[in-house]
Amino acid sequence: MAEPRASTDQETAPLLRDPEAEGSQDYDGPGERDPTFLDRITSVVQEPLTPLTKVLLVVALLFLLLSSVFIGLFAGAQHKLKEGDGRGGRQITVTATATATTTASATTTAIATTTVSVPAPVPTGPPEERACFSSDCILLSANILSSLDTSYDPCENFYDFANAGWLANHPLPADKGSFGIFNALGQSNQQVIRKILESAEYSATLYPEESADKMLLRKLRGLYQSCMDEDQLNGMGTTPLIKLVETVQDLYRGKTTIVDAAGKDDTEKKRNGLTAAVAFLHSRGIDALFDFSIDGDVAVDPNFMTLWFSQPNLGLPAKEYYDEESIRDLYNDVLERLLVTIAEEQDYSSGVKSRGVSDLVMNEVKYKWWPPWPWPPWGPDDGDDDGGDDDEDPEDKYERAERLAKAVVHFERKLANASLDLDILYQDPWGTYNPVPLSNLTKTVPQFSFEEYFATFAPRNFPERIIVTYPAYPVSLSDILNKTESDVVEAYLVTRAALATASHLGMDTEAWQAVRSLEEELKGIKKGAVGDRSEYCASQVENALGYAAGRYFVNETFAGESREKGTEVIKDIIGAFKKSLSEIEWMDDESAEAAAQKADALRIKVGYPLYPDTRSAASIATYYSRVKISEDTFFDNLVSADANEQYWKWQKLGKQRNPNDWEMYASTVNAYYNPPGNEIVFPAGILQPPFFSEKWPAYLQYGAFGMVAAHELTHAFDSAGRLYNQEGKLEEWWTNATSAGFQAKQDCIVKQYSEYTIDDGKGGKIHVNGNLTSGENIGDTGIIQAYRAWQAQYNQSEEYLLPGLNYTREQLFFIAFGQVWAQNIKPASAVQRVRTDPHSPNQYRVDGTVSNVPEFAKAFNCSASAKLNPPRAKQCILWS
Repeated sequence: MAEPRASTDQETAPLLRDPEAEGSQDYDGPGERDPTFLDRITSVVQEPLTPLTKVLLVVALLFLLLSSVFIGLFAGAQHKLKEGDGRGGRQITVTATATATTTASATTTAIATTTVSVPAPVPTGPPEERACFSSDCILLSANILSSLDTSYDPCENFYDFANAGWLANHPLPADKGSFGIFNALGQSNQQVIRKILESAEYSATLYPEESADKMLLRKLRGLYQSCMDEDQLNGMGTTPLIKLVETVQDLYRGKTTIVDAAGKDDTEKKRNGLTAAVAFLHSRGIDALFDFSIDGDVAVDPNFMTLWFSQPNLGLPAKEYYDEESIRDLYNDVLERLLVTIAEEQDYSSGVKSRGVSDLVMNEVKYKWWPPWPWPPWGPDDGDDDGGDDDEDPEDKYERAERLAKAVVHFERKLANASLDLDILYQDPWGTYNPVPLSNLTKTVPQFSFEEYFATFAPRNFPERIIVTYPAYPVSLSDILNKTESDVVEAYLVTRAALATASHLGMDTEAWQAVRSLEEELKGIKKGAVGDRSEYCASQVENALGYAAGRYFVNETFAGESREKGTEVIKDIIGAFKKSLSEIEWMDDESAEAAAQKADALRIKVGYPLYPDTRSAASIATYYSRVKISEDTFFDNLVSADANEQYWKWQKLGKQRNPNDWEMYASTVNAYYNPPGNEIVFPAGILQPPFFSEKWPAYLQYGAFGMVAAHELTHAFDSAGRLYNQEGKLEEWWTNATSAGFQAKQDCIVKQYSEYTIDDGKGGKIHVNGNLTSGENIGDTGIIQAYRAWQAQYNQSEEYLLPGLNYTREQLFFIAFGQVWAQNIKPASAVQRVRTDPHSPNQYRVDGTVSNVPEFAKAFNCSASAKLNPPRAKQCILWS
């Protein structure tokens, strides 16, 4: 779920709410005003007024004038649409209430009554609809309208119909490869956090001097300030990275080791050195050679936390990139630049220190020494005219960097080819569950001491049994290590550290620029484009100290009944799903009953984590007690935070699952389903407009947030989730007939999405991987459950219409669903997504989904030949 952290200098308000725009619109024309309204204003004006009251009165008058004009225009348009029916008319009265409030808590409320002519109802017509004309409703309506582009036929291209207006009004920032509604809400959430980080009064007025909250806020602000001080970052140069790299090198070379090297032979020393270096990198959250995660033993006890051995992430996002010559050449260049930078820094440091210069002076003169010390670089003159000795010239650091960079790319390419394809890794729980004794892994990869590796993290919880996701990978890893020179493996480990942490350095450093050039190419970012620093730093704080930041985010944004209302929507959707089980043609009664039991057993988590407990500053302070924060060491601050996350990860090993654990922070704009825990989780970060507001009519709540809830619920029954029973245990709990029926539906989904394509930006097309995305595409089919849940509780008297929207509630339900997927994306980023992301491109998450929902075609009265209303035989309908 995590994306590379980019920044931007543009801030976009939430799609369905724009507080900055309140009171800023100026419509021409006074409209007609009722005398009663003037009489009331006159009576108020004749009273003695304070200066504050005068200001409030002027604001109220302006707002009421605008509201009256809007009502008049709206009513006039309605009248023109209906006046040709030949029937008589009648007069109705529309009342708009406007309230203006200042920071001094003074409130002025006035009521404007406007009389307009509308056609008289006929006995067989629908009842008169109630519309909402409050400022919130007007803004909500305006935001929906501004995102639409009615030049598109919703039955042919619903995604652009719902979103082309938003896409046109939100061009992609130069420093981003993609930007959509999820990102816009993420920015909005970060703005809340940023205000807390930048406001000293926030803690001064709310918390006692030495409280846990005070300490947490000091850490949050210390990390933020260390990120914002760009002069300090650039002044430190590459020094923090060199310290990290030299630790890796010393461990690998056996200068410092996790075991006593005395009496060890060369093979043992080499194994222990590799073990120590990889363990160190993993303890800082840096991938290398392989990956260990900790989760439930799903086939035995899904709540017993055990070790899972898997393939690592690579320097390039997907194995396909290693086959593209242009990308491979760029990656090679980036690695070479990193290796040269490290070598030059180390040469400089050792040269200056050998001359007796102190560290303080060395830092002051950094980058000013040339030629490099020692000099001459070729060594003492042997009297020949070649300037050196008679032996072959030694390899200098530039030649060495060039050779090693090529070798590292070749090494990683072998690792990539040995790795399991992502569609199998993500979609085949049985194929990726391979329990073995630890001794088996030790024998398979003899170059590595796994016992010593585990002792680094959890000496008291030594595992005897682990689960391997792909047994062929450790076999290949051993063979690759056997055929790779020691200095190449060292260069691989060094570049893994540099690639992971160079972004923590100042932007003036060569290491930062090298890594940035790779990101620009892979995402299609404009070269040299960098976004707003404060936004970037707020995101770094959120990622590094997310539980702490989440506490204050929740305090600021998650009041009222949001948690209760959100939970109610989720439970309604679960109820609709259970009711539909008896009507699913491919599911027999036995499997339907078991599915209902699993739905009932789902753990619903809404709002914020309870471990560490968001409600307790002391609980969060304990979690982050190991994180050391200094305002002048941003690089070390992030490394410390990463090490803390790894520490708590390994504390879970050998224990029972903590039911209060979360995999996301409270401010995250996302949600997830966890199969072994059989839980669906919805952070407060996504329970915000344009996904949710407790004040919205239900057709918007269920269309936007209901889509999220239904998607996560459906994951419990998708291509992978269906293989876990109600206790989170991996087993075949459906009958064979039901499993076969589901497989036919899944095959239909795979075929449908595999036919979709994206532009590669080079004049070609790349197909969506229908196998990789099948689980998420099936999750998206859950929108029908959200629709049914809304219909089941629909109450017209409580679901007001919005002004100026000539759409039915059913149509607005689907519009709310479609509009949260708005996203502009560069071709390069789209290619990376297709290759690595189990989610389909956003356009197909909308159009592909509604084409399988007959209720959508009915709501928009689509013809039988419409693209998004295919014949029933060609639709992939799972849940009816």
